[in-house]
Amino acid sequence: MASEDHGSWAKLGAYAVAWKYLIYVLIMKEISKKKTHLKKGAASGIYRYIRDNHSNQQASKLSALLSYLKRLEGIKIGKYEASVKARELEKLYKLEEIHHLLPLLKEIASSRRIVVLVDELDRGWDSSEDARAFVAGLFQACISVNSVHDSLRVYMSLRQELYDDVPELYDDAQKYRDLIETLSWNESSLLKLMARRIRHSMPALEAADDETCWDSLFASLPGSRAGGSFPYMTDRTLYRPREIIQFCIQAIECCRDSYPGIPVKHAAVREAEGIYSAERAKDIAAEHRFQYPGLISVLEAFRGRTQTLDREELEFLCLELITGETPSRGAGAWLNDCTQQSLIEILWNVGFLCAEAIQDSGMSKADSVSYFGAHQVRHLNMATARRFQVHPMFHAYLDMGTAGPRRAPRSNTA
Repeated sequence: MASEDHGSWAKLGAYAVAWKYLIYVLIMKEISKKKTHLKKGAASGIYRYIRDNHSNQQASKLSALLSYLKRLEGIKIGKYEASVKARELEKLYKLEEIHHLLPLLKEIASSRRIVVLVDELDRGWDSSEDARAFVAGLFQACISVNSVHDSLRVYMSLRQELYDDVPELYDDAQKYRDLIETLSWNESSLLKLMARRIRHSMPALEAADDETCWDSLFASLPGSRAGGSFPYMTDRTLYRPREIIQFCIQAIECCRDSYPGIPVKHAAVREAEGIYSAERAKDIAAEHRFQYPGLISVLEAFRGRTQTLDREELEFLCLELITGETPSRGAGAWLNDCTQQSLIEILWNVGFLCAEAIQDSGMSKADSVSYFGAHQVRHLNMATARRFQVHPMFHAYLDMGTAGPRRAPRSNTA
């Protein structure tokens, strides 16, 4: 879409009204499919509108959103007389096309609960003007649509790092703090999640506690910290459920192919770790491909190095990447704008680096040092950290050497 400085073009409000239009149309499409089960008068009016204006059921949801935005954009930056522009914009912002149908929608909601779920908003995220307006506009649209009727609800799911990256959300969020539910994951909650999945697949463990369920499926790993194989595997995640599930599935597949029988042996977990580590490294790079294209080549610069680096060593490596002495295919566009400190912060924010934090000055250095990632603490003064550790999730992929002090388990807010 055209940038805001290209004419009179306030994107946040435009995206909000486009989202409202899309959500209402999607709801009415579903109602029109089930019109025989609803009040005839209300359903028939909605059905006629969908038949006459949205008969192409193959059109994607995104195309419907963009088409409304283009109508707004065309008037906002087009060459029309002021009075004509004002009238047309007023019609679009008031949703006059469907405004007469909202009482019918409210009537239907009084007899049937309507729920809309919006997920995967992180796909293609690039932190651009459009991306931020896309998410902030959806938040405003949800608040507006949810005020129509108590039985009509729109829920949006948003990763914490995206929420932090959209300052336009903050003012509105303060007003609606009680409507926001924060989901936090740590080792304990991830174990509970995995135990439930194990019980579902192995009914004989229905009465077993969470630790017993896990130990029935995965054997302890030699050299792993207290708690056996589960802490070892969660240490290699960003505390996202999909990651521990992916690691477990890969371990079970390796066990089935090379080490039959349960519990899954440590050799199968080690074999799975190599495959899992490579897949996650590529997934993280793909997740940030719009913000940081070529990120995988930046991660490759750490291949074969030790798992822990002091600040001087890390800054020198970052400087080599920024100046091009260490090649980084496809990353030059954003690396050129980086300083050593900003590159370190980027690598921390994407989950690649963990930073040292001194816990207690009265403890010995070996016992008091822990490494924290962005998935464990939301805020950390990176400028004061003197040592860093590459997250264990990347160790196998990058063939990294001996690790430094262990990280202390903390929670992740997502």
